[in-house]
Amino acid sequence: MESLRAMSIANENDVELSILIPVYNEIGTIEAIIERVLWLCTDLNWNAELLVVDDGSVDGTAEKMQRFATEPRVKLLTHSINQGKGAAIRTALAQATKELTVIQDADLEYDPQQIASLIEAMNARKGDVIYGSRVLGARAQMSAQRRNIYALGVVTLNLAVRVLYGRWLTDEATCYKLFRTNDLLRMELECKGFEFCPEVTAKAIRLGLLIVEIPISYNPRLTTEGKKIRLMDAFIAIRTLWKFRRWSPSPSKLRSLFHAQLP
Repeated sequence: MESLRAMSIANENDVELSILIPVYNEIGTIEAIIERVLWLCTDLNWNAELLVVDDGSVDGTAEKMQRFATEPRVKLLTHSINQGKGAAIRTALAQATKELTVIQDADLEYDPQQIASLIEAMNARKGDVIYGSRVLGARAQMSAQRRNIYALGVVTLNLAVRVLYGRWLTDEATCYKLFRTNDLLRMELECKGFEFCPEVTAKAIRLGLLIVEIPISYNPRLTTEGKKIRLMDAFIAIRTLWKFRRWSPSPSKLRSLFHAQLP
């Protein structure tokens, strides 16, 4: 008998998708990313909503976002002060109303068109959670400097997942993670910063969800180009994986979500 989680979406036209876009000081890319995501949703006829959270930007990003204030598929949310990527994702998730949820960064490192591949994998019942792996993506173009820095952090986090949870992933830290929204809500997220990725990975495994990776392309940028993640975030990620190694959802959360799924 199939679980509720394993029920597939019939086809692309039936996609119900919440796209969470955390934003901090991305004045140069915010309009382009929203435009690209909207175009994708229109082209594939998805029933989608964009939940865009300005996380206390000080460069005019919030003002740029106002261009989309009247777009019915876009909901603009704001933090008065910078709280972190995880906090922005949690703010957006609290407003999500669709069956599926995916994270989209605002910096153009990830091409939104690849979200379709994540959904295709979910439709095919390949897994309960779909990760877009930059490691598996043969099209990723990186200079030697970027590749070495990128690879060191990714390998370290993947090894931590292997040691602590007995699961092998090629790209635990990827932005592109597609979940069923109810599964994300079951996780009772606590993240504030970049520890969103290790927290959801840990909790997905603890919930018994099957994580499946598919290849994606990736166009990384350097710190001088605006990249915000730092070496310290890798240590925080490992600490987060350790913290949740024995986590389980609260009984009240399981009961409320069970009743919410009843006809």
